[in-house]
Amino acid sequence: MTESIVLVINSGSSSIKFQLVHPVTGDAIGSGLVERIGEPVGRIVYRYAGGVMERELHLPDHIAGLRAAEAVIAETGPPLRERGIVAVGHRVVHGGAVFHEPTIVDDAVLKELRRLSTLAPLHNLPNVIGIEVARRLLPDVPHVAVFDTAFFHTLPDAAATYAIDAEVARTNRIRRYGFHGTSHEYVSGRAADFLGRDGADLRQIVLHLGNGASASAIRGGRAIDTSMGMTPLEGLVMGTRSGDIDPGVILYLHRNAGMKVDEIDDLLNRHSGLKGLCGENDFRSVLELVADGNPDAKLAYDVYVHRLRRYIGAYLVELGGVDAVTFTGGVGENNVDVRRDSLAGLEGLGIVIDETRNESPERVARRISSDTSAVEVLVVPTNEELAIARKAIALS
Repeated sequence: MTESIVLVINSGSSSIKFQLVHPVTGDAIGSGLVERIGEPVGRIVYRYAGGVMERELHLPDHIAGLRAAEAVIAETGPPLRERGIVAVGHRVVHGGAVFHEPTIVDDAVLKELRRLSTLAPLHNLPNVIGIEVARRLLPDVPHVAVFDTAFFHTLPDAAATYAIDAEVARTNRIRRYGFHGTSHEYVSGRAADFLGRDGADLRQIVLHLGNGASASAIRGGRAIDTSMGMTPLEGLVMGTRSGDIDPGVILYLHRNAGMKVDEIDDLLNRHSGLKGLCGENDFRSVLELVADGNPDAKLAYDVYVHRLRRYIGAYLVELGGVDAVTFTGGVGENNVDVRRDSLAGLEGLGIVIDETRNESPERVARRISSDTSAVEVLVVPTNEELAIARKAIALS
């Protein structure tokens, strides 16, 4: 192939998402998921123009995972080295205070990314491993790190600063960094395009709602606040994460319940949120339980929406009004109830949802507000892979 293709890799602790993207047209030539790395039986699913390939195999580590991805790509077309790949874009969750632009990875950058793993051990270390393996597989093209935190690097000091001892914060690099930035940046730009307006003239609230969830307030194309903080734990209620919680609860659990730090970490990150409240983290399952009259699921849903409305209200005040509210992410794009209930009763603030538009199953950028709504309410599918591909090719 002679066309320029970018390979996008999102390496997690036990999974690797990958996609072959044409950065100009935005077409995904193929996309796949390698999962259950390190378990007795791993799995790879690859979707391409000819269909879907799925198989189970042993994947002891990320090297095996990326080699499996390389193999399925070769089985369904030219091998990676003949695909016209001009760059590899890597999603990296935490850039700390060091990285706030897409960065070509060399040995020095890789060393610094490893050091930053202390800020996001669940995310950055797997990202680094994925980069190391991919550089060995494709050594002759630039590898570009694109950071989840980058879009929020310019948060005002008042929004980025925690009210703790300043020297302790400086020494330990404690501040609010924000996450899902690639999605928030992409979606806010697409929203402006959809409305036919210059992003510099818009006040936007973007709600990225998935198993992980975050909200942002954007003025003139720049984020002025976001719900996630130093880690992706702060903010909205999520699938397995608690979101905002009184820090005193952590101290109480340690002192009075005898829980160790790692146990509390595991509780708040993996066994809280929707799962902690009702046993299910998949929103579809939660709604099925609600429909069946399950009181725990109903409470979980109510807590989720309550927290979401709190952030929407706060950002309305911070922005001094809003021109557009945009939903994205798996839940934001697909869940009629969350969109309706999170904005219910806000007609006095100029926000009016059209029920028919809201219930549309379309998978494209669309308006769900009524013609009389002073505020535009949109659903815009996110495409972080395309955003990463375009940032990567710009440096290649």
